[in-house]
Amino acid sequence: MTLVYSGSLGSTAAMWEPQPPADHVFELPGHGAAAVAGAVTIDSLARDILDSVDGPFSYVGLSIGGAIGMRVAALAPERVERLVLACTSTRFGEAAQWHDRAATVRADGLEAIVDAIMGRWFTPGYGDVARWREMFLSVDREGYARCCEALAGWDGSGDLRRIEAPTLVIAGAEDPTSPPSAAEEIAALVPGARVAVIDGAAHLANVEAPTAFNQLLEEFL
Repeated sequence: MTLVYSGSLGSTAAMWEPQPPADHVFELPGHGAAAVAGAVTIDSLARDILDSVDGPFSYVGLSIGGAIGMRVAALAPERVERLVLACTSTRFGEAAQWHDRAATVRADGLEAIVDAIMGRWFTPGYGDVARWREMFLSVDREGYARCCEALAGWDGSGDLRRIEAPTLVIAGAEDPTSPPSAAEEIAALVPGARVAVIDGAAHLANVEAPTAFNQLLEEFL
């Protein structure tokens, strides 16, 4: 089975180090080794994955990676064997907030928002924030801003009914960005989908609660 990971806005492939290795880790433009080239949309990112991975695959996406996964599975249902949508939503707030964030990052860098983001990624009791803060600050500001703009115009609810792959939706119980209610909304629109909630985890549940997250992956995949 070919396994693909795709992670959060502001993350690199490093965010998947707590998980079993994948055959392919998709990085967003300006994140990690991925270059920034042209406008970015959820559709363009989904097509990049379909073009870069051969044959059928199972897909694990978190946050914007989950949004991309919804689009991938809707565009090419015959390619996706199993789908995990983690800590994600059909829509991430209002468009204006994403345009504002993009403008802030372009003007002042990711340093201007890093503290707020860490507060969403992790619960107050998590003890290894410094490592992930450094990862976040390594991201290219223009790449980050373009991904913000991609989220501003995105609504995945129309894709969900077209998904045919067995689907697991994971939520962190303390995720302020994509709470368990968002996972329930997704599962209600995907035929046969089930929801799992991880206690004591916020938005990067795979990092904060890797044992629980990995057990869900092992059972499902």
